[in-house]
This record gives sequence, C-alpha cells and structure tokens, in this order.
Amino acid sequence: MPEPLLRGLHESGYFQCTPIQEMAIPLGMAGRDIAGQAQTGTGKTAAFLVPIMSHILRDTGRRPGVASCLIIAPTRELAVQIHDDAQAIGRHTGLNIVAIFGGVDYGKQAKALREGVDIIVGTPGRLIDYMKQRVLDPKGLRFLVIDEADRLFDMGFVADLRWILRRLPNYDQRQSMLFSATLNYKVMELTYEYMNLPVEITMARDQRTVEQVTQEMYHCSKKEKLNLLLGILQRETWTRVMIFTNTRYAVDWLTFKLQANGLPADGISGSLDQRKRLSLMERFKANELKILVATNVAARGLHVEDVSHVINFDVPADPEDYVHRVGRTARAGAVGKAITLCCDEYATHLPFVEQYLGCKIPVAWADDSFFLPDQAPVYRPRRREPGPERYGERRGERRGERQGGERQGGERQSSRSRRPRQESQPAAPSAEPQAAPPDQAPHTPAEQAPPAGEGAPAAKKRRHRRPRRPKADQPSSDQPQAAPPADPAQA
Repeated sequence: MPEPLLRGLHESGYFQCTPIQEMAIPLGMAGRDIAGQAQTGTGKTAAFLVPIMSHILRDTGRRPGVASCLIIAPTRELAVQIHDDAQAIGRHTGLNIVAIFGGVDYGKQAKALREGVDIIVGTPGRLIDYMKQRVLDPKGLRFLVIDEADRLFDMGFVADLRWILRRLPNYDQRQSMLFSATLNYKVMELTYEYMNLPVEITMARDQRTVEQVTQEMYHCSKKEKLNLLLGILQRETWTRVMIFTNTRYAVDWLTFKLQANGLPADGISGSLDQRKRLSLMERFKANELKILVATNVAARGLHVEDVSHVINFDVPADPEDYVHRVGRTARAGAVGKAITLCCDEYATHLPFVEQYLGCKIPVAWADDSFFLPDQAPVYRPRRREPGPERYGERRGERRGERQGGERQGGERQSSRSRRPRQESQPAAPSAEPQAAPPDQAPHTPAEQAPPAGEGAPAAKKRRHRRPRRPKADQPSSDQPQAAPPADPAQA
C-alpha cells in the first residue's frame, strides 16, 4: 500500500480492518471484480476506496486530471458522505475528488470537471446530464463502484443506471465493485450483465442488525406516542439522537413539538432545499445539533459518530428500512440503542419487520410515569397560496410591477400601457337617400331599423342553424331531380 494512503488511513482512525474490509481489500488489490453484501455501518466505503486509490497511485502512465474512477450513489447525502470519507483517507495522496449531485450550482460542478478530476462521486441524474452535455467523458474510466445498489433499484434508477453502464468501457477493460446491504436477484442480474465474473462476498447473512445494538419496542396508541417519546428522552442518557418518521408532515409536526418542549431538535426531509439539508447535516455532525428528525432520506449511508440512540417514531413499511435506520447507531464497533414506538396506525408493519429480521423485537412496558404532558401549542402548518410565485412576484401582479402600475424599487411607471378598446360608432347618414334596386321594393318606415344611440336596444345576433337533413322520401338539393312532365298542349 502506498505510504501517503497509509498515513491518511491512520490519521482518519483506521487501524484494524472490519470483516468486509478484510475480505474485499485483498480481492480489490488483486484486480478482481467484487459483489459484496454486508451490514450497514461495517465500513463498506473504505473497502472499495483503499484498493482503488492504491491502483491509481501506482499507475505511472496515468494522466493527471483525467477521471479514472466513478462512484455511483443513490442519494445526495450518501454522495457527500463518500466524498468526505475519500477526502479524509486521501488527504496526502494529491488526488482530486469531486462530488456531483443535483440541487446545487450546475456550472460550478461542470467547471470542476473541466479543470480535471481523478475520482467522481455522483448521483445518476446529474451524471447523465453531464454526459449528454459532453462535460464528462466516461471513456477513460478504469474503476467503477456502485454503492447501495438495492436502494438504486428501490428509487427507480434502474434505467438511468443501465444508461450509464452502457456508455462505460467494456467490463473487461475496467474493475467494477458493487456493494449493498442486501443482494437480491435483480442486483445479481446486474452484476452478471455488466461485471467481469465478480466474486460474491456475503457477511452475516443470518443476522440483519449489528450485535452492538440493543433493541426495544413500546406499544402505545397514536395519541400517546408523543408523550411517551418525551418521557423516553428524559429517562435515557443520550448524546445524539436520530428520530425517524414515515412522512414529511410527521417530520415537521414532530420537530415543532420537540422544539416547543425545549429540546434541541431540527428536521430533514426530501422537501427541504439541498443547501439547507447539507447545512443541517454539518451541524449534526459537528455536534451543534443534538436531535435530528428525519425520513428515510437520512437512513442510508450516512456515517455520523457517537449517535447513541435511534428512535423509530413510526414502524417503517419496508423491513429493509428498519435495518438501515438501526444501522445509524453502533457504527464501526461502537454500541447503541434502537427504540421503536409501535402504535395502532403502523402496527400492521411489525410482522413483516420481525419476519425479515428472523427474530422478535424485545418488548418493554411503560408505566404512567413514562408519559409526560405536551407543553407545545397546537401545530398549524404553514399554508401557501395556490399557484407558484415566480421571480418574487405576488399573485395577480405583473413581473416587476406593483399594484397601481408602479415598479418595485421606486422606479417610474412604465410608458408601455394597454391600448384602449375602440368603440364601434354608427356610420354617418348620407345626405341623399339611396334608390332601392328595381327588383326590390323600398322599406316602409315600420320596417326600417331604429337609429343606434343611447337607449336603443341592442341588435339581436342571428343564430346560424345547421341545415336539416332531407327525409328519406324527399331528395336532397345535391341529388339531380327528375325533369317535369311535358305539357301536352305544346306537344
């Protein structure tokens, strides 16, 4: 292993390999393709970063600034996490690592790709955009990593993933690695189609969760769930807590309730702006935020140290989400605790979760002292007016103008105004009356139309009716009619 990479590993706290690293790193150093399944939080990121960086540093014919490795992640948060881990491990290698994902400045990321990069970490959507714009050339890639492949399938990125893989060099011209917490038949089909006889690595197939996680479950009603959560947070000794819900509305509601009860909490969900999501995660990692309420956006791939408790406020509908939620604690050999609140609304999800785990979740009973009163006012979600507001304009107003015709910022009124509608005026009467045609009798005064003016009734519009169809016994006007019989007198 190159000395700069080894020094970065030691400074990042890597001194002993985990089981997945112990099996994957030698195979990766030997140049073999890998399809690995391991529990979340066991160090899969370092298992593929170490051999790839070693190969890139040892390649004497490598051109600096030409992309050599592509790492595909399902979510933006996971892409940022992999990018940060790669920056920490390769801090002394001089490799340029860039994260590519949506929601941030498009031009800034494109400029970073044009200036030269060695390792690219990105999500499928933004990678396809840069490939179509010819900003990213995938022909020079020699290493491919697909992380959390099962999540890519669940989120509907199968077509995008295959689109990217078809434009990469052939599978025998690159080294490919695929890692996932769960391997199903669809994922294995992808490995056989786009990888070169990968070696399958399976770690702890029979046990879904880490041994260092202590699991508990409380049964309660939906109305009492918040009171029970307040009591658990008061009784438990915690440093940092992640609380997971099933919906975005539950994230906003629970965040409001916890903040109103004096707890340092904030919420993250898919509806939050990308910059705010990144800022919120940085605060949580820096221990500036103690309680993070989240949906399944933060349930995969995020490595946050010293998360002592994970609380499932709602039982997840997908059993795999339970495994990934619990995997946010007890990472890299640490200990943690996972608490699940099972209410009457989501109790039907519990049998599937326990069937997937292969065991029953231990049940703990809460007495009346666990239920603390809620001191928060009634939560009223912020309502938006119907219709999007574009460019900062208010509803019913033209862009850049206020009501009354004045421009924003005190500028003078625009000279462009709407042209007034011209009213139709009656024609002036002629001095001499016109003679009627010989074959037409002149109109009598009773038949003449009254002059148009004030008080005159408006002329009725003439209705145009569709001509009736001729009856069966009557010929139509289009058909030729028979000639009348000849007059016998003329004959």
